[in-house]
Amino acid sequence: MATKLFKRTNDKDVFDKLIEHDDPPAAEDTQAGTGSDDVETGETADSPRDVDNTATAPADTDADDHRGAPTRRARWLLFARRTRNEAATVEPAGDDTGDAQTHDAPPSRRKRWLRYTLTAVTIVIFVAALGSSGYFGWQYKQQKDIDSASRAALSSAERFAVTLTSIDTNSIDQNFAQVVDGSTGEFKDMYSQSASQLRQVLIDNKAMSKGTVIDSAVKSRSKTKVDVVLFVDQWITNVASPQPRLDRSRVAMTMELVDGKWLASKVELK
Repeated sequence: MATKLFKRTNDKDVFDKLIEHDDPPAAEDTQAGTGSDDVETGETADSPRDVDNTATAPADTDADDHRGAPTRRARWLLFARRTRNEAATVEPAGDDTGDAQTHDAPPSRRKRWLRYTLTAVTIVIFVAALGSSGYFGWQYKQQKDIDSASRAALSSAERFAVTLTSIDTNSIDQNFAQVVDGSTGEFKDMYSQSASQLRQVLIDNKAMSKGTVIDSAVKSRSKTKVDVVLFVDQWITNVASPQPRLDRSRVAMTMELVDGKWLASKVELK
């Protein structure tokens, strides 16, 4: 009985090997059956070979039956492999769906994160805008208050300069009282101490003067203190000079807010 060698390769799985192992024996059985008929036809029943063939026939039958079992097992394994392949073919679709669902989730999280970020940025911008508007509003009010204070102080300084440079011996006490009422601090103390001597000098010389502010400006300012500069023209007459003469002065004056009134705290003639 011929022995058949099978070639084995690494690129075949167990199903291919089983099918390859089951199919060739069928051809071998056909060849074996044909040889057996030839032997039976060409030789007599009394020959020794007939005895051997008769003795080996049951073995061939057993071999056929034995070879029939792997064939059924191979078919079953082939069916199992086809079933597995079909399942593998269907399985990627489920994976794709799962992947699609998995990939769909991150965009939702990204959208939520983007929405939260935009909301936070909007709130920050709104708060910053409120803070900026509040700061600029406060700064505008401060500037407006300072401007108002500087205008009031400059106006008071101009009136005080006219009072200080305008003298009438017929109403000298009234002039002195107005100067004292419009001053404070250092200048008030100095003028009050020298008022009695100045009064007598003016009366003896029959002095008269009339002051006029030509120009004025603010040097520095705050809500309670303003420094101003005034240009004053003063027309003066006295016993020695009955004809009016012009005396021009540059006056530096510091005005301070005291009890709601702007008063001169410092006066310098330049």
